[in-house]
Amino acid sequence: MMPSLSLRVSQSLTLTPQLQQSIRLLQLSTQELTQEVEQMLDENPFLEREGDDAVDSERAEAPAQDTSEGTETAAVGDKATETTASTDTSSASDFEAGPSDLPLDFGAGKETGVDAEAASGDSASDWEEWGGDLPARSSAGSGDDDDEAPLSDRRSEHLSLQDVLHRQALSLRLCQEGQAALYFLIESLNDDGYLEETLAELAQSFGDASDPERYEALLHHLTVALRLLQSLEPLGVGARNLSECMQLQIKARQRLLDEEGSDTPEADALALETALLVCQESLDLLARRDVRKLMQLTGCNEAAVRSALVLIAKLEPRPGRPYADVDRNAIIPDVIVRPSNERGLPVPGFSVQLNAEVMPRLRVQDVYANALRSHKGSEGHGALQQRLQEARWFIKNIQQRFDTILRVSQAIVERQRNFFVHGELAMRPMVLREIADELGLHESTISRVTTAKYMATPQGTFELKYFFGSGLGTETGGSASSTAVKALIKQLLDEESAKKPLSDAKIADLLQAQGIECARRTVAKYREAMRIPPASLRKAL
Repeated sequence: MMPSLSLRVSQSLTLTPQLQQSIRLLQLSTQELTQEVEQMLDENPFLEREGDDAVDSERAEAPAQDTSEGTETAAVGDKATETTASTDTSSASDFEAGPSDLPLDFGAGKETGVDAEAASGDSASDWEEWGGDLPARSSAGSGDDDDEAPLSDRRSEHLSLQDVLHRQALSLRLCQEGQAALYFLIESLNDDGYLEETLAELAQSFGDASDPERYEALLHHLTVALRLLQSLEPLGVGARNLSECMQLQIKARQRLLDEEGSDTPEADALALETALLVCQESLDLLARRDVRKLMQLTGCNEAAVRSALVLIAKLEPRPGRPYADVDRNAIIPDVIVRPSNERGLPVPGFSVQLNAEVMPRLRVQDVYANALRSHKGSEGHGALQQRLQEARWFIKNIQQRFDTILRVSQAIVERQRNFFVHGELAMRPMVLREIADELGLHESTISRVTTAKYMATPQGTFELKYFFGSGLGTETGGSASSTAVKALIKQLLDEESAKKPLSDAKIADLLQAQGIECARRTVAKYREAMRIPPASLRKAL
C-alpha cells in the first residue's frame, strides 16, 4: 500500500467559547444566572454594574460593612429598576445556649433504668436529675414576653421550627447535660419535624460506643430529652415515624379531655381511644380506609372506627410544615404578561415584557479599558485584552439570552391567547417544534429557553414549558390539549358527590360525551399527575 497526499473539502460545526457561553447562559435559571453574574463580577475587573460608582464610594467609607444582603440587581435594558431585598433573621440572643456553649460529652450520669424507646411519660426522678424542678409551661396570654406568646401569634415572625422549639426550651429548667441533649435533638429534626435517626444511632455518633457506662448515660439523657421534645408544640414534633406522630397528637387531645373531666362527651373519648388503636395498626389499612379489617384488629364497632378515621384525617402528618421557609421557594417571573389596549403590540390585547428585576445591567469598566488602550504593547497586554473581550462577550450573551426569552414568550402568548383570556380549559395543544419553526431556532434552543423560566400572567405564574402539551383526538377531527383535559377532569372531580365519587371509567365516559376521546388509563394517569387520590379514597366516611 503506497502512501499518498489528497485534498478534501468538508464542513464542521465548531463551538467557539463565545457560543458555548451563550448556550450555557440560555439554559440557566434566574437564580443560577444571578450567581453566574456575581462570579463574573468577582473574576473580571473589566466588568461592572451600572451605578456601581456610588456603591464603591460607600464601601470605601465603610469597608467593614457587610454587603452580602440587599444585593443590587440591575438590568440590561434602559427600563430596569434597582431593588433591595431584605431577609428576616432571628436574633442569636433568643437562645440560651448554642452548640459551642454546651458539652456534648454528657459523661457517665446516674442510672435510672429508663428504656430508650419508652413511651412519653414523666418520672419524678428524671425531673430531679434534669434540674430539680418540673418544667414551667407558659400559659398563652400571660405577660408581655415574646417567649410566652402563643405559637399562632409568633408564626408571622417567619421563625423556623428549630427557632420555635428553642424558645420553648428556654422555659424548661434543665441542667447543662439536659440542655445539650435537648439542643442536639432539636437540631437533628428534619424540615417536617421528624427525628430520622434512632436514639441508639445518635448516641453512637458521639464517638466510641465500646464504653457501656458512657453509652448508657448518653442514651438515657437522649431518651429523657426526647420525652421533653415531644411535649413541646407543635404537637407531634420529635416523632420517629408517621404512626408515632399521630399517636402523640391523639394522646395530647386525650390529656385535654381528661382535664375537662365529666364534661367530656363519651363519644369523643371513644373516638380518641379508637383512633389511637387504629394508628397502632397497619398504616396501609388506614390509607385504604379498610373499615372491616380495622374493626377486626381494634375490636371496635363500625361507627367508632369511622369516627376515628374522621378524627385522624384532621391530624397534621408533618408538624414542621407551618414553619417552612416559603420565601426560599418563591418564584420570580422572567416575563410579565398584562392585558393592554395599546395598539401595535406583537400580541393584540396583551403586553409581553421582560421582568426588569431579574435582568442584570452590566457595562465595561471605562477606566480600565481606557488605561489598557493607552498601554498597548506593554507586558501582559494580551492577557488583559482577552479579559476585556470576555467582558464584552458576556454582556452581549446576556442581552441575547433575554432577547430570545422575550421572542419565545411573545410567540407562546400569540398561540395560546385563548388561555390568557379564558383559562386552562382554552389551552390548545402545542409542541416545541411549532415555536422553533416560527422563530427560525433549533428545537433544543426552545427547550433550553422554556426550562426553569417563568411567566406571570393574569391566570397565575407558570413555567414556559407549561404551555406545551400533547393533544387528544376529538369527535370533530380536531385535538384538545392535555392541559385542558386535566383542567376538565379537575372540574368534574370538584363537582362530584362526596358520597359517590366518580371512578376513572365514569370520568372517561363523561369526557367521551363531550367529544374528547380519552381512555380510562389516560384519565388515571392525568389524575395521578394532579395528585388526586382514587375514588375509593375520596369517598366521604
